[in-house]
Amino acid sequence: MTMQLEPHTEISTIAGRVQCTRDAFRAGVTRPFEWRRTQLQGMIAMLTEHEQEFLDALRHDLGKPTVEGFITDIAFVTGEIKMMMKNLKKWNAPIRVSSPLVTMPAKSRLMPEPLGVALVIAPWNYPVQLLLVPAAGAIAAGNAVVLKPSEVSTAVSTLLATLVPQYLDSEAIAIIEGGVAETTELLAQQYDHIFYTGNGTVGRVVMAAAARHLTPVTLELGGKSPVIVDASANVRVAARRIAWGKWLNAGQTCVAPDYVLVHESIQGKLIAELQSVLTDFYGAEPHDSSSYARIVSDRHFDRLQSMMTSGTPAVGGDSIKEDRYISPTVLTQVDPASQVMREEIFGPILPILPMANINEAIEFVTSRPHPLALYVFAEDKKVVSDVLARTTAGGVTVNGTIMHLTNPKLPFGGVGESGMGGYHGKAGVRVFQHLKPVLTRGTALDPSIAYPPYTARKLKLFRKVL
Repeated sequence: MTMQLEPHTEISTIAGRVQCTRDAFRAGVTRPFEWRRTQLQGMIAMLTEHEQEFLDALRHDLGKPTVEGFITDIAFVTGEIKMMMKNLKKWNAPIRVSSPLVTMPAKSRLMPEPLGVALVIAPWNYPVQLLLVPAAGAIAAGNAVVLKPSEVSTAVSTLLATLVPQYLDSEAIAIIEGGVAETTELLAQQYDHIFYTGNGTVGRVVMAAAARHLTPVTLELGGKSPVIVDASANVRVAARRIAWGKWLNAGQTCVAPDYVLVHESIQGKLIAELQSVLTDFYGAEPHDSSSYARIVSDRHFDRLQSMMTSGTPAVGGDSIKEDRYISPTVLTQVDPASQVMREEIFGPILPILPMANINEAIEFVTSRPHPLALYVFAEDKKVVSDVLARTTAGGVTVNGTIMHLTNPKLPFGGVGESGMGGYHGKAGVRVFQHLKPVLTRGTALDPSIAYPPYTARKLKLFRKVL
């Protein structure tokens, strides 16, 4: 895989470019529905007219298979944007609410209004989707936006920096490239909302920077998303769905299954099914498969290699550093205190730990920070109910993995250390809006009882109606 120089924006220009977006917002550029619709249409045109260039960039950065790249970074984005366009006026319309007796005659409503200038900082693993979906929500809500693609996915960042000014309003929508220095300068500026997707370490940096200006934040972080496989599970189906969710993008997915807690009576059967499924998916040699991605960088490759020593490979365990290839790997005999169980893996390694019963599995999950996602496989409905009632996670798929985030009517986000705030669909627009409460009173009637002087008679009446 060829290397590319890290993209960057001249630091001395960043403050001015952010200010330009604020000037555009204050001038009212972003508020008209027609402007919002034009920008959303521009995003779709950019992705469709340059689809092959985006797919090539994704392959360069992540070895991403064409079908995976199309589904996750092209079709997912255009689908979200089309939904926003379809509901643009509806999701920005005032919301009527009732008014209490004491305010009468009056009408009350909530008026959605844009926050101002939003900063969207994206990661490298789905570098198109995780930048443009939140940005589209901010635009649909009527905001100006500053976009920061990941410098790790160099080809995608460079392509976006080239195309965004061609398709979107460069006065109200800025794109800034670069690494730590450029991001530090970006975070020194003032915004009205910051939307960050990435890890908890940088999330704390973002939150600290936002605190200086009391800027609200949405943090889409990660964590160790567990899979619980009960003895009642359909093991063959569980294996297929776990394998798909885990080894999609070579495990570099924030909601990928991070470890499996399986009932000890079916551990061997699950491992055998995983081996069979992986052969179905990627053939006898996954390295030669056009459907299997690569690790994003040498640094990430080395980190994953060090995790291999945390257990015994029951499946896979092979790697080729020159190609940043790590085979789909299943680890057994894993120490719960080992590196692979302490850190988010974010790669194609899947530890499997046997559990004596469902209570043991639940206690294992609840003893650790709240995960971004949780998956439970069980045909026993009581087991599913127990897991849902006794665990906390950003989102859950029952008898599946990852799919909860594909429903735009289910907000996607974390809880606790896995993040704060949610988006997708309507929630992806609401996160960039303020619902301004407005009460309008009529003037035809103006009863004197509401005004001084206050008498015992008025107090008696107030006690009855308030």
